[in-house]
Amino acid sequence: MVAFIILTLFGFCVSVQSQETMEWSDPDAAFKEAKQLYQQNQFSLAFPVFKKIYNNGLKQSNMPIQLMADAQYYYIICGLQLDEIGAATLAKNFVDLDNHLAHVQMVSYYLGEYFYQQKEYNKALIYYGKSNIVNLNNRQIATMKFHQGYAYFVGQDFEKAKPLFNAIRQLPSDPNYIDANYYYGFLAFSERLYETAIECFLIAETHPDYQHVVPFYLTELYYFSGDREKALTYGENAIKRNGQYYDLQLKQLVGHLLFEKREFARALPYLETYIASTEKVRREDLYELSYCYYEAKNWNKAIQGFKQIGGALDSLEQNSMYLLADAYLKVNDLQNARNAFQFCAANNSNGVQKEVSSFHYAKLSYELGYFDIAVKSFQQFLIQYPKSGYVNESKELLVSTLANTNSFKDALSLFESLPNKSANATALLPRLLYGRTVELINDQQLDAAEILLDKILITPNNAPQLPLVNFWKGELSYRSGKMEDAIQYLTQYLKASIRNGEVNPSNARYNLGYAFLKKEMYKQAKEQFELVNKNPNTALNNVEKDAVIRAADCWFMLKDYKHALNLYEQVVQLNWPSADYATYQKAIIAGAMNNQVQKLALLQLIPQLYPSSLMLAQSRLEMANTYLADEAFDKVIDPLEALLNQKDAAALYPVAYQKLGIAYFNLNKNEESLNQFKNLVSKYPNSTESDAAVEYIRNIFIEQQKPLDYIQFMESNGKTLARNEADSITYKSAFIRFELKDNSGAETGFTTYLANFPQGKYAVEANYFLAEINLLQKKNKEALGFYKAVAALSPNKYAERSALQAGRIYYFDFQDYNNASTYYALLKIIALQQENKLEAMRGLLRCQYKTQQFAQAAPNAAELLLQKNIATDDRLMAGYVIAKNDQMDKKNAQALQGYQSLLPLGKSEITAESQYRVGELFFQLGKLDEAEKSCFEVIKKYGSYTYWVTKSYLLVGDIYLNQKDYFNAEATFKSVAENAELEELKKEAAAKLALVIAEKEKNNKVQ
Repeated sequence: MVAFIILTLFGFCVSVQSQETMEWSDPDAAFKEAKQLYQQNQFSLAFPVFKKIYNNGLKQSNMPIQLMADAQYYYIICGLQLDEIGAATLAKNFVDLDNHLAHVQMVSYYLGEYFYQQKEYNKALIYYGKSNIVNLNNRQIATMKFHQGYAYFVGQDFEKAKPLFNAIRQLPSDPNYIDANYYYGFLAFSERLYETAIECFLIAETHPDYQHVVPFYLTELYYFSGDREKALTYGENAIKRNGQYYDLQLKQLVGHLLFEKREFARALPYLETYIASTEKVRREDLYELSYCYYEAKNWNKAIQGFKQIGGALDSLEQNSMYLLADAYLKVNDLQNARNAFQFCAANNSNGVQKEVSSFHYAKLSYELGYFDIAVKSFQQFLIQYPKSGYVNESKELLVSTLANTNSFKDALSLFESLPNKSANATALLPRLLYGRTVELINDQQLDAAEILLDKILITPNNAPQLPLVNFWKGELSYRSGKMEDAIQYLTQYLKASIRNGEVNPSNARYNLGYAFLKKEMYKQAKEQFELVNKNPNTALNNVEKDAVIRAADCWFMLKDYKHALNLYEQVVQLNWPSADYATYQKAIIAGAMNNQVQKLALLQLIPQLYPSSLMLAQSRLEMANTYLADEAFDKVIDPLEALLNQKDAAALYPVAYQKLGIAYFNLNKNEESLNQFKNLVSKYPNSTESDAAVEYIRNIFIEQQKPLDYIQFMESNGKTLARNEADSITYKSAFIRFELKDNSGAETGFTTYLANFPQGKYAVEANYFLAEINLLQKKNKEALGFYKAVAALSPNKYAERSALQAGRIYYFDFQDYNNASTYYALLKIIALQQENKLEAMRGLLRCQYKTQQFAQAAPNAAELLLQKNIATDDRLMAGYVIAKNDQMDKKNAQALQGYQSLLPLGKSEITAESQYRVGELFFQLGKLDEAEKSCFEVIKKYGSYTYWVTKSYLLVGDIYLNQKDYFNAEATFKSVAENAELEELKKEAAAKLALVIAEKEKNNKVQ
């Protein structure tokens, strides 16, 4: 056979060569030969002949016109058939210019076919339109119709494509019969002509080109036409045959059919394969797979699916969240179940699911310790569903929420808002009032705390809280200087001796001892201090140690020096922080027992053993006093000059100058003496020592026979001699009224004095007593001006208390922390009483805290922490400031340790923030579990501190987002955005919520 084909071709070639001369000597014969080849579809052999005849005709004028035209016609058609370069251009020109209609129509047909093969379907349609079936045979007509139909189909002109495909699909013998049925089936499918579409696709399925494509469409058609069983059977069989082009889509559909039949176990593998192999899927498909997992009790996989379906607020989302919540409950994940119920409750699609979810969201909030949210949620539920089957349980849980809450501020607001207060709720009120009271005390809002304590006293069912109230009433009375009230309340507390944190008998007796001490009731004070601890060797903490020292002080004041000395000696031997004070007291006792040598020896030990002691200045002054008493005037000078070089002893400078002047005077060194007195009067004109120095100054000037210099010196320092008598009489008149407690008369008298003698000898006293009178009348604003006048003339006898009161009034009454800090800073310098120095340090620290001056506050805080027997709130504030400053300086490890050390020091706004900062720092360190735990500590324990609770929720959301837990991040930010009381945090939550939703949409399976 192969040989035969070769011989035939060889023979043909010989024939062609032998006729070459004849072709061009007889163009007509050549044309006929080429036409015969054309009719035999041997276009490649006919094409060069037609081309040469046509080209020769262009060169030879004697070529017959008709022959040349016919040659051109066949040359163009052959060129189109052979896809020759330039053929399409020649054909288009021919169609546009030739007058032979039949030829034009045929060339149009072939040009249409050419463009069809080139996939230029719009051009093909144009030239098909210029052809005429009159000139075409049946095969050409059928081919053109199919090609036209396909071109229209590709161009989405289905109306024109449909009849063309329909014509061909009915011709089983046509080469395009299968294809026409395939495409007509699509068009019928789109018009919901399901039976016709099925008929067409069944024909197409018989051809290998379509047997792996059509089954998916047929399965869909059976489904859409209502024959679900046939769709299922056909679809499953198609999947078993393998190699399906639409294998995943078939599995999706078969899985869906089985899901509809509630055959979840059979549906699961089909849906599982489809979703695992598809990047983005419909929410409905993910729901069906998740539900199959749910029915199979594969809770974790059900959870992973359901949690990605949220966000649309439709019935599908609500049902998904409802089932998600149940799945979380099945794995005992109450936290996430609560969040799922939150989403379900926010959806209005199904009223029953909304009601059930609203209740369970509130209930889980209660069970998980989110009492602030539980309270609000139960309230809203009872308003929204007054006839719900959950009403009674909600009411009971609401009361239980109040009983367990740490958000005392919100709980009290809720209690007040209850229209009908049940007996159970009313019984909780004293507890809520007490809880809020402790918070206010820890936050230094003492006036507000006092109001609530008084309210507890008149509230029914207050028996459990009464001892606690008595303790705090005693504490606050002591702080405000009401010692008799403090004694009364603390004594009352000790009859019950209930323990609750700081409230305990030891602290009560300690405070009671101090109250008796302030009242100079030393025997009673000693008894209380000894009940705290009387044996130095067993003292466990600063309170017990201080109680031992104060008991020694009481023995000292009772002049039982033996007992006092024994305790002081033990303190020294144990080297307690107060050993310097004990050494000083031992010296005083030695002096009281007329052993001046031992006294001086002990005083001299203090700068040697305790060079940083706060007793240093006092010991040097006492040393000087001892030398003065012994008339050892030359030995007075060294300790006093050392005192004047102490920067922290400024309050004692006036007395040091005075005693130096006296010492030099007695050493007959009048010039040196006068210099010391001049320093005193010029630098401290308003001090008591300044007035006492006048007599020495007068005597020295007179001895030097310089009376005029004396007068000039006195006048230049505000001590005009001529007016002294009127000055004194006016002041003494007012002071007599003050001593008689005639405050109105005294106020008038002192006011008159200052009007006449604004710079008078007693200006300090007059201003001070006017301040005290106004303070007594609760006219704090008026008192402030007088206290400031006294403080401005410091140091003086009343400057210490005046600076203290000015600082307090600015801080507590006006919240003017800048001015308050000015007076606390002054007090810190001039205070002689240790308790006032401590208050100055803590007041200054609180002002710096309020004004966010942490860098300036940190050294002050560190100094405060070094003081003996500072209170818990002092340690709390100082520690916080240092930790905060460390955090601002990026010393995160130190800051974290600092914040953590504050957490055991009681519940307050500072510890609430500290707990939050611990979480914040853990988050920055990438320790997300620790960060989350810390945030929930804030949420559950510090409910009254709304800002830090809300910030903690936001940080929890950030943690979830960092973990790519978009479901819980969205739930958290959504809750804050909807419920936050502070607008700035609500906006922050809304912005974070939008970010989470965007991230979720990028990363989940849902389209």
